[in-house]
Amino acid sequence: FEAPLRARVDAGATRTGELGAALRELGAGEVELRQRAEEAAQRATEIEIELTRIEGDAADARRRLAEAAAEPAEGDDRGELAARVERLEARRIQLGQVNPLAKEEYDAEKERLEELETQREDLERSLKELDALRTELAETVERRFTETFDAVAAHFEEVATTLFPGGEGRLRLVEPADDEGEPSLGLGIEVELRPAGKKITRLGMLSGGEKALGAISFLFALFLAKPCPFYLLDEVEAALDDANIGRFVELLRRYADRAQFVVITHQKRTMEAADVLYGVTMGGDGVSQIVSRRLPREDAAAVAG
Repeated sequence: FEAPLRARVDAGATRTGELGAALRELGAGEVELRQRAEEAAQRATEIEIELTRIEGDAADARRRLAEAAAEPAEGDDRGELAARVERLEARRIQLGQVNPLAKEEYDAEKERLEELETQREDLERSLKELDALRTELAETVERRFTETFDAVAAHFEEVATTLFPGGEGRLRLVEPADDEGEPSLGLGIEVELRPAGKKITRLGMLSGGEKALGAISFLFALFLAKPCPFYLLDEVEAALDDANIGRFVELLRRYADRAQFVVITHQKRTMEAADVLYGVTMGGDGVSQIVSRRLPREDAAAVAG
């Protein structure tokens, strides 16, 4: 899988976490605002009912007071009615001072609540889009990894039969364990080889030369799965004997028409396979000089010797 895809998946996961936190914060704020709005609405309703009752009582008292003034009679209750009107008016004023902006505050809280609900809907939509993108990227990463692994595994089997005549090699996906023996995240690749006449063995259990051949097999499998114009190999065959160097050279010649191989080597058998040799020599003045020579195939063995 490719680094840009992994970076996009990680960025999507981070953004999803941020949106989730913002959504939870908005949810808490929405609950608080909804409660405050309901309390404001309830209080406004209570005040409105109380004011209506007081205004009705005051109007009734004023009417009775006016009637008593128009037709004075002994023992009337004008004083009591006037006092009641004053009490009701004071109560009305007091209610107005409790929260003269209750309706405005309720409307403001309601508007803020609607804004929060809109933000929440936007966040939920963004969260779904990010989840979909993360799922898509994860599927793309998994698909590309599977395709690449299958291609590398097939080429590894092909190359291994060349470097291990009569033997075989394969790649296997494994779940690496941590220090406590528990499976860790991600997958590992196990290289398994069976040299001729031996049991199939993990790469780490083979001899030095066999390990080198296994590593070369894996390198060439990667080359073939993801071709490039040229490859640089630095003494990869240094641990091989002449017979195995011959197999390595055969591998170079087989794929020389697909790419250019630049090989740093001290092995004569490898030099024999080269089309061009480059070397460093020291002149009589002690200054190093680079020399090169293009070799016809029939002259390569003589020059290497």
